[in-house]
Amino acid sequence: MPSHIAVVGAGMAGLSAAVALTKAGKAVTLIEAGPAAGGRCRSYFDRELGLRIDNGNHLLLSGNHAVFGYLNTIGAIETLAMPAEPVFPFMDLRDRTRWVLRPNLGRIPWWVLSRTRRVPGTRVRDQLSLLRLRKVNSSDATVDTWMRHNTLYQRLIEPLAVAALNTPTDEGLVRLLSAVMEETLFQGGRACIPAVPRVGLSETLVDPAMAWLGAHGSTLHTSRRVAALRDNGNGCVELSTTEGPMTADAVVLAIPPWVLSDLLPGQVCPTAFQAILNIHLRVAAESRPPGFIGLIGGTAEWVFVKQGHVSVTISAANRMVDQEAETIARAVWPDVQAVLELPALPLPPWRVVKERRATVAATAAQERLRPGPRTGLANVVLAGDWTDTGLPGTIEGAIRSGRTAAEVLLAA
Repeated sequence: MPSHIAVVGAGMAGLSAAVALTKAGKAVTLIEAGPAAGGRCRSYFDRELGLRIDNGNHLLLSGNHAVFGYLNTIGAIETLAMPAEPVFPFMDLRDRTRWVLRPNLGRIPWWVLSRTRRVPGTRVRDQLSLLRLRKVNSSDATVDTWMRHNTLYQRLIEPLAVAALNTPTDEGLVRLLSAVMEETLFQGGRACIPAVPRVGLSETLVDPAMAWLGAHGSTLHTSRRVAALRDNGNGCVELSTTEGPMTADAVVLAIPPWVLSDLLPGQVCPTAFQAILNIHLRVAAESRPPGFIGLIGGTAEWVFVKQGHVSVTISAANRMVDQEAETIARAVWPDVQAVLELPALPLPPWRVVKERRATVAATAAQERLRPGPRTGLANVVLAGDWTDTGLPGTIEGAIRSGRTAAEVLLAA
């Protein structure tokens, strides 16, 4: 069993693997090519906005057991803000209808009987279309072809699918959406209580992990890139880094697939990705408490109200990612004004963050390219939300993949 393990990549998958291995008593060295840990889930100070912002917006759910297990280990549960029950506010920009989806806490979904808890314009029997998601097998059907296109689809299923899969519904695999729903809404309201960081992504997911790892003897090297792996035909015997060679008994490669192909030529991995756009606007929305609102029928899809600013998320954004940043900001500003009931104001200071390859496209073709944790080298394993986690590319999938990679090495 390896005693010293190198974890390459300090995003969520790498941090998860490092925490699991350190908890098991192993010596862990984290190697990160960037200047800081966190990957796509981190916070930073934006000088132009004069604000500390997250590089993306992420909504966790109480049914994300891998995430909450990770947060519990690093002592960060209290950094999350969570209501007592599931509360999901929405607004349809086409007719200005507002509503709050409020599933009840128990497993028996009596909330569908209440007009004040379900999607407006739907009937009880419309909710039965949700049950079609429980009948998905190994089909390569898309969300668009599998589900009935009723009001429930337009006002709930489609926006949830786009957010969960980060792929248009005419391409996104319905079985991946089913997997997400099976672990959350279908387990009852207690499994789909929304949670957001009280301060920022780094303060919840990254900084406590780094503090915990440091307190337990693990080390982090930032701005250090692994350029090659030297193997003896069976396993890795040395890592070539920009700071010189390094040895370890085993290696976790928690890196993007396009980087992996340079380190492990011939390794099968995904090749198509979807973008996510996050637009940060320096505007105070004092009339609304911190939280989020889902939008139907607009350019913006989710609006997050934060301290001193508002953030907007657009998923499955390949269609928009090449547009000028100012064009994108101007496109979402009317949606933000409408949903937050802001006065007619010119576009405030803004920042557009483009993640061009945010997640693997949740399509049938790409799903077949997602590898498991093992590689052709006995002491090298893979981690990342792009590996075969059974989920689309999510924080839950990333943390689960890191834990799985650790378990494989620990069982060696």
